[in-house]
Amino acid sequence: MAKKRLPKLGLLYMDYVLRFFDKSNFKGWPDHIETVVYHWGNDKTRFINEVRRKNIEVLVGNIPATAYETFKEISAALPHVRFVPSVETQYSNKSKENVTLFCEKYDIDAPKTEIFYDMAEGYEYLKTAKYPKIVKRSYGPSNYGGYYVHKVDDAKEAKELFDKEKYVPMYIQDAIDLKDSGDLRVMLIGHKPVCAFWRYSGTGEWITNTSQGGSMSYENVPMNALELAVKASKAAKAEYWASDIAIDAETGEATILECATAFAAFPYIRDWIGQYIMWDLSDGRFRMPHVPLFSWEELGKMDPSVLRTLRHLYFAKYEPSADGEYWLADKGNFDMELTDESHPDDVPDPIEPPQKEEDLPAIVKEAFSESEEIQSDIEEDERFEFTTVTLTQLMTLYGMDDETAVKIKELIDAGEVSSIDTLGEYDFITEQQLHQWTGSFQ
Repeated sequence: MAKKRLPKLGLLYMDYVLRFFDKSNFKGWPDHIETVVYHWGNDKTRFINEVRRKNIEVLVGNIPATAYETFKEISAALPHVRFVPSVETQYSNKSKENVTLFCEKYDIDAPKTEIFYDMAEGYEYLKTAKYPKIVKRSYGPSNYGGYYVHKVDDAKEAKELFDKEKYVPMYIQDAIDLKDSGDLRVMLIGHKPVCAFWRYSGTGEWITNTSQGGSMSYENVPMNALELAVKASKAAKAEYWASDIAIDAETGEATILECATAFAAFPYIRDWIGQYIMWDLSDGRFRMPHVPLFSWEELGKMDPSVLRTLRHLYFAKYEPSADGEYWLADKGNFDMELTDESHPDDVPDPIEPPQKEEDLPAIVKEAFSESEEIQSDIEEDERFEFTTVTLTQLMTLYGMDDETAVKIKELIDAGEVSSIDTLGEYDFITEQQLHQWTGSFQ
């Protein structure tokens, strides 16, 4: 019997974006694996043509927030190419707002969240809201180590925060009294939890991110957190997925804080994902990963330097050699399984923000006009030379974030852009941002 033909596999890469997968994650794939790189700017047509020219049938990789809308168009232009994960599955990667809308559509427990594009309405809400609240910058696939997550304890503090940061939309969540001052990260492959751990805040801190002094523990992960993560993964139809989950200290209830296909993962997790995708695409020619539930407790006892060397850690299906060993069988009711096919209507209806400047609320217009006045008052000798601007100087610009600053600096150093105006060709920068930053350069 002839072996089933394997599909032509391609890996999706993007300039200035860290690569989640490498060809080595697909160990044993017998055919050549193509790569295609999206170069930003007006690269859509060239990218589509390259995928067609290379006859790619399955394109694997994450899409960053700034390219999500473009890749909806690219996916539509390549109907015979399967994106892994699908563009619909990656909907939650784009923003915190999308995570909230996703949870609402699929009735997934999440903290009560208010989203305001009308900032006047948002400021009114702040006056009567119950505190404490969590405020996040909505846009982007991550919070860059928690640096864009804020806790406010009263209306005055909340107003001062929005006056300073001018986050649009205003994304405001109820603060959860976290059990043991920690939350959980759960990683799944084929809807099965393969790694889960607590993240505890550092001394004197409330943010649980490990980059800000937090610590980790693989022990005593509650079953309701795993069940909630599985529910979210299945709703997203995700080949691989991660959820950040809060456990209420008083009720024990689990709620989704974040969820996406874009997350930090150990090397062996990426190998397992690659192995799962190979099984999925080969009609059983390759083995499905068998990852015992709670195996992360044992792996968590190993030093990270050792784990980094275990690039192709593989769990085989356990076969007991004696009757007395059956108690060692994998316990739990989670099985790894194929994902359902995605459809465009899987994506929730968006909140429609004002699109034109004249439609913006008065308070937003005032914020932009204030920044323009500030820019117009900058003395000529205080303005930066575009081609020699440093990363630190870019980070001082009003509304600049670290990811965008790094991309701009990379483009300048590569000689791809020569003036602030030429940045308008790149779709990770908005027209409003360009207008805002122009006055800072000579």
